[in-house]
Order: sequence, then structure tokens, then C-alpha cells
Amino acid sequence: MQNRTKALNLLGLCERAGKMVSGVDIVLASLKSQKVKVVILANDSHADTCGKVTRVAKQNDVTVIDDFSSDEISHAIGKNRKVLGITDTGFGKALIQKIHKGV
Repeated sequence: MQNRTKALNLLGLCERAGKMVSGVDIVLASLKSQKVKVVILANDSHADTCGKVTRVAKQNDVTVIDDFSSDEISHAIGKNRKVLGITDTGFGKALIQKIHKGV
């Protein structure tokens, strides 16, 4: 549970550092231009959204993390969002490490 909290705190830090894009359309566009390193997709997102984002992420060989609810994501970054794209490699790797340690 502690790693989960650390991962969410890292999302907030990433947002404040300006190393994140959010919102479905912006994340999809950033994926296509290969700016996004990791996608965070709320596990309570609409099926169409999940399918669209996951498909484009796979095409661009980008990891999708769907371990958090939209409430958790929104609380972590201070905005109501269901889809986030991390644009910094370091933040992306750190987040993946924290999540996989928690599993």
C-alpha cells in the first residue's frame, strides 16, 4: 500500500514539474508524436476510452498503467482527469518501479 501512495505522490510531483500531459485527446496526440513515455489510465474509464488509448500506446510501444481510479489520479494531480501521459523518461521509470514493487 505504501508504494501505491508513493506512486500517486510521484504523479503529483510530475504534474508540478511540467512533465505530464493530461486528457484523452492531448495524450493521444502526444503518443502519436512519441512524446509520452508512460500512460496512466484510470481503471474506471469508459471502455471506448480504454480501447482507444491502449491501442495507440501499444502501436507506439508505450507502457499503460491502469492500477488507479480516476478519483486517485485526480486527487494526486489536483485536476479531474482519467488519462495522463508522462513525458519524462526518469519519472516514467520511477513510477513503473514503484508500482511493480507494490505487486
